[in-house]
Amino acid sequence: MAPHDDWRERQESTTVTADGHDLEVAYYDEGGGSDPPLLFVHGIPTWSFLWRDVAPAFANGRRVIAPDLAGYGESSMYDGFDRSIRAQEAVLEALLDELGIDACAFVGHDIGGGIGARLAVNAPERIASLVLSNATVYDSWPIEFVLDLGLPSTIRTMSVEDCQETLSVAYRDTLRGEPNEAFVEGMCSQWDSEEAVVSLGRNAIATNTNHTTEIAYGEIEAETLLLWGREDDEQPIEDAERLVDDLPDATLVPVEDAGHWVPEDRPEAYREGLETFLEG
Repeated sequence: MAPHDDWRERQESTTVTADGHDLEVAYYDEGGGSDPPLLFVHGIPTWSFLWRDVAPAFANGRRVIAPDLAGYGESSMYDGFDRSIRAQEAVLEALLDELGIDACAFVGHDIGGGIGARLAVNAPERIASLVLSNATVYDSWPIEFVLDLGLPSTIRTMSVEDCQETLSVAYRDTLRGEPNEAFVEGMCSQWDSEEAVVSLGRNAIATNTNHTTEIAYGEIEAETLLLWGREDDEQPIEDAERLVDDLPDATLVPVEDAGHWVPEDRPEAYREGLETFLEG
């Protein structure tokens, strides 16, 4: 069994209502304990499989949850609902309600980090602590590659095979060192149908800089760790340095020899940085 199929075997699912739409949300859910649950949130164009080498390591002492955002992975991909980070924020709040979770330790990568920052401002009672990794913040996004995926002409003409090839090349070009084929194959596996290709395009076109420029980062009260891959050309470490200045309680821990896909590039270093923060 391929690693991504094994991950799918471990997922559960539930239906939440957000923005008037009933959406199936798939999620990994293991562990338990009295500490706030750990919520791991991926970005675009990944899914919860991103966390396969990080999240399970924390399930011995905490409840660990890693959902697929709406429009990604095994969650709903049908056409006709908003996939912006504002909408994903509502989806995650609905999921927390469904799972009976009042507050969590939020770990977000890419747009997952943007969602976490919004929640920390708009619903601070839900965020016990915050970890942002190479996150979409301020006006640092969307990047040209994602914008191109969301163009109507791209959505109408891109075949499943073209999509697989485009993403495969993109992942390989942005990973540090020799690409892990299990990662590349797993990430591409979610975009394996015409519905999924359209969903990817809708996800891409929903990237909206206004949703990360409209929040006041200085209002984030949660203790925050910026666990950031230093070698990222997409969401550069200068954004993390700006966050350190703007947030009242933030610490920057650069991860050396890691780029945008920091949990994949350096999973051991990522686990160690996260564990130190949670134990502190």
